[in-house]
Amino acid sequence: MATQPYLPPHPRRRIADYTAEATLMVLVLALIFAGAFVGWVVGHYTTLGSSTKTVTAAAGGGTAAGPTRAITPAPAFSTSELAADPTNDWITNGGSLLNQRYSPLSEITTSNISGLKGVWMTHLKSGLAAKYSAESQPLEYNGVIYVPTGQDDVFAVDAATGKILWKHAGNLNQTISTVCCGWESRGVALGDGKVYIGRLDGKLEAYDQTTGKTVWSTTVLPWQQGYTITNAPLYINGMVITGVSGGEFGIRGRITAYDAATGNEKWRFYTIAGPGQTGWDTWPHTNTAYQHGGAPVWQTPSVDPKLGLLYFTTGNAGPDNNGSTRAGDNLFTASMVALDVNTGALKWYYQMVHHDIWDYDAPSPTILFDTTIGGKAVHGIGEAEKTGWVYLLDRETGKPLFPSPEKPVPQNAQQNTAKTQPIPSYAPVVPHVISTSQYNAVVKAVQAATKAAAVKNKTVKVIRATQMYTPFWKTPVAFTPGPQGGTNWQPSSYNPNTHMFYVCAQSGPVAATAATGKPAKQKGATPVTIGSTLAVAGGFGSNIGTFSAVDVTTGKIVWQKRWPTESCYAGSTTTAGNLVFIGRSTGELQAYDARNGKQVWSFQTGAGANNAPTIFQQNGHQYVAFYAGGNALAASPHGDNLWLFALNGKLGPAAAPGAGAGVGHAGQTPPTSTTVGSPAAGKSVFAANCSGCHGATGHGGNGGPDLTSIPTAKQLSVVTKQVQNGGAGMPAFKGTLTAKQIRDVSAYVVADITHGKLK
Repeated sequence: MATQPYLPPHPRRRIADYTAEATLMVLVLALIFAGAFVGWVVGHYTTLGSSTKTVTAAAGGGTAAGPTRAITPAPAFSTSELAADPTNDWITNGGSLLNQRYSPLSEITTSNISGLKGVWMTHLKSGLAAKYSAESQPLEYNGVIYVPTGQDDVFAVDAATGKILWKHAGNLNQTISTVCCGWESRGVALGDGKVYIGRLDGKLEAYDQTTGKTVWSTTVLPWQQGYTITNAPLYINGMVITGVSGGEFGIRGRITAYDAATGNEKWRFYTIAGPGQTGWDTWPHTNTAYQHGGAPVWQTPSVDPKLGLLYFTTGNAGPDNNGSTRAGDNLFTASMVALDVNTGALKWYYQMVHHDIWDYDAPSPTILFDTTIGGKAVHGIGEAEKTGWVYLLDRETGKPLFPSPEKPVPQNAQQNTAKTQPIPSYAPVVPHVISTSQYNAVVKAVQAATKAAAVKNKTVKVIRATQMYTPFWKTPVAFTPGPQGGTNWQPSSYNPNTHMFYVCAQSGPVAATAATGKPAKQKGATPVTIGSTLAVAGGFGSNIGTFSAVDVTTGKIVWQKRWPTESCYAGSTTTAGNLVFIGRSTGELQAYDARNGKQVWSFQTGAGANNAPTIFQQNGHQYVAFYAGGNALAASPHGDNLWLFALNGKLGPAAAPGAGAGVGHAGQTPPTSTTVGSPAAGKSVFAANCSGCHGATGHGGNGGPDLTSIPTAKQLSVVTKQVQNGGAGMPAFKGTLTAKQIRDVSAYVVADITHGKLK
């Protein structure tokens, strides 16, 4: 097996298809999968209370809003500047090249944090629709905050006043059909007088830091081929480095470095090994599986300047849940990879999950740390994974810091399962065995889908997994964690004083089968190729959440917070003041004592707090910047609230935003009106709220079904009730959309997508 790191002699440079199975079982599960994903994508926006001082952004790309202060262009930062702990400024996505999200500032402590209040709050007027997520941790340099929204609109904000200095409008093509998991940007990079962003349309762009005007734009790969960019790029050594998303759309993953001055490519590393490359023997040679084998890179890499190594982890193999056509370990999927930062040459790798069929990818950023274990100085690297384990390795060699032996796991010949998997010797942060209540919820979800599909007298068997890495084929298997995690995209933090990782995770139960039929036809959209159907109980917002402190000197959990009805779905940041911050989907930004987990502060931000705070110092005082805008998958309340906090702040909490839209039952209430809506007006409503699951044209997208394949989708009364009240896993949009919007989007579905009759 390919668990042990491989040091190559030469430098070398990531499901079958998502579709309905002919069998009753896959049809049933496909319906529940679609409904569940729609449920995760719903959120809503509410305004703040009158006690909050707000500043509103002006419209227009690359335009200033009101009187502007002088913006100091950032220099071409040296590696030592980028690697230093952030004090006056926060100039990289992870705070430094180590990605620790650690602030050495200590003005704010466990003793005085009760006085932490808002200095100002700015409405960005962007990313408010249900499909958008606010996952972009702000950067700050010389008194200016730089932050993008899920629309790829980029803002420069005066840290002193909260005023918008400039806005670069993303103007994204609203018909992009290859977006997985919500429309989001996880941040920007900064250096050499420019702001850099990877966009959902597959472009990498540089903007003038003082004006927001475009300096250069290059297409990494087009979205029409399944490639998007959601990670914050990394600026280093005159380069801008980015990965690509799209593992659900049959891509070949890669990470690429570009010249920061021109946008020209400097080097590229494929995360799926090709002919003659290291790892080629882990893919079949009789087909082209490696050309669309997945392994996206969702994160900003970490860097050790002394070793000259760049580190990142990769996503799942593709098709996600069907391994029948890709025999072998499938390198470098679900792996930690080290490259020469200047050339992209492979130095070592460690595969955390061989031949992944469970969607156990690793989208969270890697973190570098130095500590002492057994009296020996250790230079480590850690990754919180979807499996629930925090993988701890030596960052020079790629060898595990603690025993992680290869152990036999359950087998399935059709899935070409790996015979063994590396099993860390310490406990995961979430359970590995599905509980009785979770199992019952999954079975109930399957039965509800059966009822919704009007299938009579059919009993669906659901196998209950009793250990990790239990495979599945035609009969559904219930297990946890599922594709939600464990730890998904949300970044962990590391405090060098406590030697602890702070890990946000969830226990997401799921039942899965492998879908092996022919691809579904999806007009005008790249087909989703997950290779499975999933029945999900709960979701990214409502699974059991855990927030854990893991000691890197032992791998053991020191303390853990458990939220029974709310997922942990945000990034954390920790400080020398013995604090660790974490956001909640309810809108609360909270702080805990980093040593023992005691909650010491909570502040209502007015929208889903699914992000990580940025901490910096100005004029000798410590500030906390936080962007609260909600999350599509977590279905948390949407907003556009950029906050700045300080001990001398005067603004109190915002009004609680209320819950995101939940799951309703079909037919529980009649339509709000019998008036026929406008299909033309409904098109934009569909793009903002439905395309994330059903695709830009309604012919299937991010797990949602092709609406034209559902006979009742031609009936206006049925569609209107479904949109308003939900059912079969789909959320109720009543309360999220207005009555007119519900009528309009229903008319659009019937008239323009399914070509039914409006009367």
